Amino acid sequence: MKRVQFSATYPDGLVHPLHRRVTDPGPVTRAELLTWSPTADATTLFWCDADADATASVVRAVDSLVETELVEDGEGTYAFLRQDGYEFAPAVLDAIAAASVVFLPPVAFLETGAVRFEAVGEAGALGAFHDALADLGDVAIERVHEFERSASPSRLTDRQRAALEAAVEAGYYELPRDGTIADVAAALDCSTSTAGELIRKAEAAVIREFVAGGGRDAHSR
Repeated sequence: MKRVQFSATYPDGLVHPLHRRVTDPGPVTRAELLTWSPTADATTLFWCDADADATASVVRAVDSLVETELVEDGEGTYAFLRQDGYEFAPAVLDAIAAASVVFLPPVAFLETGAVRFEAVGEAGALGAFHDALADLGDVAIERVHEFERSASPSRLTDRQRAALEAAVEAGYYELPRDGTIADVAAALDCSTSTAGELIRKAEAAVIREFVAGGGRDAHSR
């Protein structure tokens, strides 16, 4: 079972209206679709890397919006949206529905115009999904590794986990240190201050879990 990170850039006619606002110049440079309900009246939870006012201006691009609730956190703003329908392009939804893979949150909408997400499945199914998506836009495979059930899930958010993974890949934890917070920020398409905050919170969560477990790793519990 493989876990693959994809990056897709679609032509203008297939771009989600919220993503169009993210690509416009402004304070929001990243929006993440964290979770959604499998119902006709779409209910979704987004996160944007800006304050509530800037997030509201992005959310207003969604014509199907019925109700919204915004909650700021230390890194951005959560947007709980209720819509009367999804606004993803039908061709994109058809490719997703036909795929014999599962998708892991978040789905990240970047200011570069790319959509980044992860899928899990057998190699053949993942390859078929890649080919179907490539018929709609430019698709790149950014990372491939084995899918493993975590033996001891930590209290990390998806963003914090991604920051730690980027830091490891950049050599941030090598001795001597090869990578920098700027390298992590580049990998996550965020500011250095946001990357630094993500790393600090992730490290704190990992250390707290380690101490709570009496200093034992997951395999010795």
